[in-house]
Parts: sequence; structure tokens; C-alpha cells
Amino acid sequence: MNYAVTAQQMKAVDQNTIREIGIPSMVLMERAALAVAKTAERMAVERGWGKNAHILAVCGTGNNGADGVAAGRILQERGYEVSLFFAGNAQYDSEEMKHQKRIAKNLNVPELSAEEYENADCDIILDALFGIGLGRDITGEYRKVLEILERIRERCDAGVIAVDTPSGIHGSTGEIMGAALAADVTVTFGYPKTGLLLYPGKKYVGKLEVADIGFSKISLLKSGWDAKVLTPEDLSKLPKRQEDGNKGTFGKVLVIAGSRGMSGAAYFTALGAYRTGAGLVKILTVPENRTVLQTQLPEAIVSCYDPDEEETMQTILEKECAWADVIAAGPGLGQDAYTEYLLETVLSDAYVPIVLDADGLNCVASHPYLTRYFTENIIITPHMGEMSRLTSVPAADLKKAPLEEARAYSARYGTVCVLKDAVTVITDKDGGTWINQSGCSAMAKGGSGDVLTGVIAGLLARGMECAEAAAFGVYVHGRAGEYAADKFGENGVLATNLADSILK
Repeated sequence: MNYAVTAQQMKAVDQNTIREIGIPSMVLMERAALAVAKTAERMAVERGWGKNAHILAVCGTGNNGADGVAAGRILQERGYEVSLFFAGNAQYDSEEMKHQKRIAKNLNVPELSAEEYENADCDIILDALFGIGLGRDITGEYRKVLEILERIRERCDAGVIAVDTPSGIHGSTGEIMGAALAADVTVTFGYPKTGLLLYPGKKYVGKLEVADIGFSKISLLKSGWDAKVLTPEDLSKLPKRQEDGNKGTFGKVLVIAGSRGMSGAAYFTALGAYRTGAGLVKILTVPENRTVLQTQLPEAIVSCYDPDEEETMQTILEKECAWADVIAAGPGLGQDAYTEYLLETVLSDAYVPIVLDADGLNCVASHPYLTRYFTENIIITPHMGEMSRLTSVPAADLKKAPLEEARAYSARYGTVCVLKDAVTVITDKDGGTWINQSGCSAMAKGGSGDVLTGVIAGLLARGMECAEAAAFGVYVHGRAGEYAADKFGENGVLATNLADSILK
């Protein structure tokens, strides 16, 4: 597991490591530079340049610039042709930058004038203009430096390695600060920065490499972190199947989904739960869906209610909710008058975890009093449009601050919130936060969200706690999307392929 940090938290980690642990700043800087140099050498080999690669390091006045100077100096010592360009007024150089400049001068690392920079040729660019401390829009001379660098990249077809963060990306939010340079690889130090994981910043990061340069874990504990980020190694924490277990051992999932003509939503939710390892899945739906569901997924139990028979429907709902260990409600449920009654019955009578999605959320948005039944055992899984209806916050504003909006909702209503987007974030009532980094655009298909609802329900049935099941469910779902995209192509993935790729 990785821990994402804000720019302020990273600064605290850095200062604690230097001042309290006693690791000198120059030691950390040398390790950072070595990591950047290693990536540059690998890029030179992969692109066929080898030792013939010409490397241009563009450096600002702060410690990020000093990292770039140090990396350039190391690469020259290893036999590469290196040029340095210093942007900004030298009177604002940090102490570390002054020190790195002296070393580079002693080793005769070439420095470009402004005119030489504008006409420079190179194969690899080290972007060390601005680091995570950037807090204002890039304007004036710095904007010009960045524009020239973009032209150099295009003219030379150069690879770009961002030092810690692409210049122009806000380290905490991912906001574009006036202008930004897209990287092929970003080598970030210690811990991933939140702004590198969220859009629009993520689009400029390229491949993200997290370099361990020796920050103390004690320093991280003191500074705190912004969010957890699951990695492939975390899959080992998923519940193991008991060799002597039976179908009851692995949990019973009740899927309340599918109105007339919407059997697919119920099918995908149930399939997602089964593919995640649930022992039994029962679908509660309208009678019109029985035949198609029994044909599509004969492994599932199908139970039906008549929307026109309110009293009978309540009896059935109470019985089926009592049977379940977990309930997944909402996919394809529709917005008919009976949906409100159905949902209130489920929310008020169920004493098990509930995953609420799609039309279940739309019903809550239309009837806000239903939030009175929200508890920490409820997981909501809205996409941006559904979240906008729940909160009355425009989707465009939600996209600008997904962590803050999801945290606020969880804190207010006590639920786990899975706010779905190209980067999905998960929050709980205590402020626990996860930023998901798995998945791809192939998953942007009808039925994908229904599969996710089933996956989360399946993990709950296996015994995971709500927030953990939500975070792991989103991660597993994204990994399945990547697997399916490799097999069927970005355009060819269907929700069925997605479900069938779970935990492959």
C-alpha cells in the first residue's frame, strides 16, 4: 500500500526527516538525483540512444531545481552529454541550489544562455522547473521558459522526465497552475503526491515512479497522509477461501434490482457478486425478469415481488432482507412510485450492510428524508451525475474537489462514499480516504457500475468491513478492466467481460 500526501504533508515529512531524524538534506537530494538519473538512463536505452543521448536539465531556483542539477551532473559523470539551463533570478536560489551549482561548475557541466536554450537540441528533458511547492499560476518569464521547453520537446521529439512533479501541476489538488508540461515519466520522491493521482494533473504525469530516497516512516506518521493507495501487493489481503467451507460460509447476497426491461442491471450485479466469491446470490426483482435471469444466470436464486401489491411486497422484502448477509440495491430499479416505498422498507428494516447504487441513489435524491436511515453500514456508489443530484453541487465543481466532497458527504451522513469517476475516491465517516489508481477507459460501458456494486457486495459477504470492501472492490474492479482491455481491446470490453475478469 502506498500513502498519498499533500504538498504540505510532504514538506513536513521532509523537514522531520532532516531536523529530527538527522538525515542531511543533501543526502536526500543525492538519492533523489540518483533515482532521476536511473530513469533517464533507462529511457536512453529504451529509445535507442544509449550513451549518445543528449540531456537537457531545465532548473528553477528552488530545491526541485537543485535536484535537476544534481541529476544532470550525475549523468555527465556517467558519460552522457548534458546541458543545464537555469530559469529565474539566481538571487532567489535556495542554499541547496547554490551548492549544486558550485558542484556542477567544478565538474564543467555546460550551462546554456537564454539564446542557446531557445535553440537547444536534446533527446531527454529533465523538468526541474517547479516542484510541489508551486502555489500560484505560472506567468511572465517562467511561462515563456515553459513554452520554449514545449517547443523543444516537439521539435526534437524528446522524452520528458518530470522531477518530483510535472511543472505547473498543483501537488495537492492536481490543478493546472496556468500552464504545465506533460511528462513521459514522473519520478516522485518518497510518497505519491495527491495532485499526481487526480485529474487533470494525472494526465500530465505519464508513468509514475515513486522513488524511495530514505524518508523516515516515523516522519510520515507524524505528518499524516491524505489518502491510501492500493497496489497489487495488497491483493494478498483479500479473504481466503476456507477449504472446509460451504456456500453459506462465503456469504449470502441479496440483489434488489431490475425493473421492467432492466434485467441486465440485476444480472451484472449478481454476476459481480458471484465472481468475487459470494456463496449464494439471490435476485429480488419484478416477475417480468424471472425467465431471462434464470436463463442468463441459473446459479442465482430468483425471487419476485409485484409492485402493484404493496402489502405483499412488504412481506416479501422483510423475508428476503432477513435471509441476506449483504444487500445490493438500486441498479435498474427504476423511478416508479413504488421505488420509494421499496427503498424505505429495505433501509429501515435491514440490519446488514447495504450497497446503494444507481436508481437507489436517484430515489434518495428525490426523497432526501431517506437519508435518516443512513449509517456506517451503508455504502453509496454514485457517479458524478448522481452525486450532483444527491448534494445539489454541480458535477463540474465535484470534479474539481472530489476528495473534499466525498469526505463531506461521509462525515454528514455516516456512510461510506464511493465517488466514481476516471479516478474513483472512497471515504468513510472518520475521514479515511482511498484514491483508486486501477482501471482504464475500456470500463466506460453500460453495466460496469452494476458489476462494481456486485463486487463490493461480494467482498462484504466474505467478511470485509464496509470501507475496506469498498476500497478493495473498486481496486479489483479496475484491475479486471485492465485485464479485459488487454484481452478484448479498449473498445471491445463489455460488462460481461469485466465480470468474468474479476480476480484473474
